[in-house]
Amino acid sequence: MLPPQSNVNISFFQPPAFLMIGIPGLEAFHGWISILFSCMYTAALTGNCLILLAVRRTPSLHQPMYYFLSMLALTDVGLTLSTLPTTLAVLWFDHSLIAFNACLAQMFFLHSFSVVESSVLLAMSYDRFVAISKPLHYAAILTNTIIIRIGLTIVARATVSLFPVPFLLKRLNFCPGKILLSHSFCFHADVMKKACADITINILYGLYVVLSTVGVDSLLIVLSYTLILHTVMGLASPRERIRALNTCISHILAVLVFYIPVIGVSMIHRFGRHLPPIVHALVAYVYLVVPPVLNPIIYSVKSKPIREAMLRVLRGKGQG
Repeated sequence: MLPPQSNVNISFFQPPAFLMIGIPGLEAFHGWISILFSCMYTAALTGNCLILLAVRRTPSLHQPMYYFLSMLALTDVGLTLSTLPTTLAVLWFDHSLIAFNACLAQMFFLHSFSVVESSVLLAMSYDRFVAISKPLHYAAILTNTIIIRIGLTIVARATVSLFPVPFLLKRLNFCPGKILLSHSFCFHADVMKKACADITINILYGLYVVLSTVGVDSLLIVLSYTLILHTVMGLASPRERIRALNTCISHILAVLVFYIPVIGVSMIHRFGRHLPPIVHALVAYVYLVVPPVLNPIIYSVKSKPIREAMLRVLRGKGQG
């Protein structure tokens, strides 16, 4: 509550906290829904941690392809942990308040991990391009030093891109009555709409970040696969073609699992204002929760070395 004297000459207001919601219209079922989300979060953390342990403990997996997979798994762990505390707090305990600065921090990490995931998927497409187009030079091109540099560049890119976003929001004057968010976490497009000020700069910068990261990455991934397809079609043996394409299946599925929800979220936030709130909520959950759950499943099913290494970790065995 604001003290009575502060009602005079209010020139700038930032809410001490925002109110989050779970799934609009299904509040009576939050208890049951929380079980589903708990299972999904557990599956995401367990699956991705298993991949990290499998790659670390298996010397035969100390290759560029699996180092990039480890980056993807680590990113999925970070993305999961970004939304887990507030989502389960809302669904389990009906604890819907999040402090203003905590909201901005969550938003920064949530969007940063999304940008990192997009960048890692791009790096993985480059890895597949080099492996198929220049197999004899694969190890010489993607050395450990180069992979470390790629990883550091990915983190730096996400940090630099997202660092201004919280400060651009902190300069805004917010409406005292507009503190109800549309999700159980802080989304940039959602938070900035609660301001009673001109948000043109926020909209333009948000659009710039999306286009310069996820937009550019998606185009470069398409370009990589165009070049891969051109190389594969040049192979004489149909069996070699199929074998080369099979090494890309897991990555293609991971790309689709990430980018289809990204496109859905972007389209709904820009053109779907007339849609029911439950649609906005469900698409956002699919975007943030489903990829970390599915990626370990995709790679454990489609990659025999990863599957066997994960099983050895579960049995408590290593590989010498």
